[in-house]
Amino acid sequence: MNRFPIDYIEPVFRPPSEGRSLILQVTNGCSYNQCTFCDMYTAAQKKFRPKAEADILAEIDAVAGLAVRKVFLADGDAMVLSVRRLTTILQAIKDRMPQVERVSAYCLPSNIKNKSVAELATLRELGLGMVYVGCESGDDEVLGYINKGETFASSRAALVKLKQAGIQSSVMILNGMGGRRFSQQHAINSARLMNATQPEYLSTLVVSFPLGEERVQAGFNGQFEPLDQMSLFHEIRTLLQHLELDNTVFRSDHASNYLVLKGTLGADKQAMLEKVDLAINQPGRIPLRPEWMRGL
Repeated sequence: MNRFPIDYIEPVFRPPSEGRSLILQVTNGCSYNQCTFCDMYTAAQKKFRPKAEADILAEIDAVAGLAVRKVFLADGDAMVLSVRRLTTILQAIKDRMPQVERVSAYCLPSNIKNKSVAELATLRELGLGMVYVGCESGDDEVLGYINKGETFASSRAALVKLKQAGIQSSVMILNGMGGRRFSQQHAINSARLMNATQPEYLSTLVVSFPLGEERVQAGFNGQFEPLDQMSLFHEIRTLLQHLELDNTVFRSDHASNYLVLKGTLGADKQAMLEKVDLAINQPGRIPLRPEWMRGL
């Protein structure tokens, strides 16, 4: 039996839109890994470390003949790697897999702080077309309670720098991350962050805790009250109402979402608001994802 020529340390996560991409694991785990809401990289084998450069280059050589058009650099924040190392990886993909049209990766806003616009533009020229930025919230209080290690200002600075470099951003906001107490300000300030940065893509996921709420409750001093379905709908409506985007592809279709929303903002803003209103006021008239179908 032929063995696939890439060694993965499981579990490996990727965005839904990267389902047809080659996953190249250039780091293991998340370099920060202190967010109280996230259990993705808490297993012992997921302790953060970069993969040896020689191993990455050997794996690129091994898959060079595959009919691959997109490559996703895993794990949690491959963009933490130095510009030199990212340049080496991207150059190898470009040289040995010329058919690849786009390389992407997860990215923490803090990954961008010490990378200049010129350096990021060079990475873009080498094929880095998009990064998935987990902002989670634009509200500084919520960001503090979840120990995100970011602020409205740091997220804005990163997204602006990426846009200046020509790298597309796909931003994730967590529906329900502020709990009941901070729901309104979480939605409004998240919209403010998006309005200030105009990302190319925006998605919302419903926050969930498959391993339990202990860590997030500790962050909120035991005061986190999860939103029920109807409250989640009211929060997403507040977010949409305050978004003033020119040409951002919006998706709320992750498996965690009860209500699927798709469109371009702002052209489809009113239609999406009407759909949310229907879910709130006449829930029997609109299909919702049943609880047993929801998941990560």
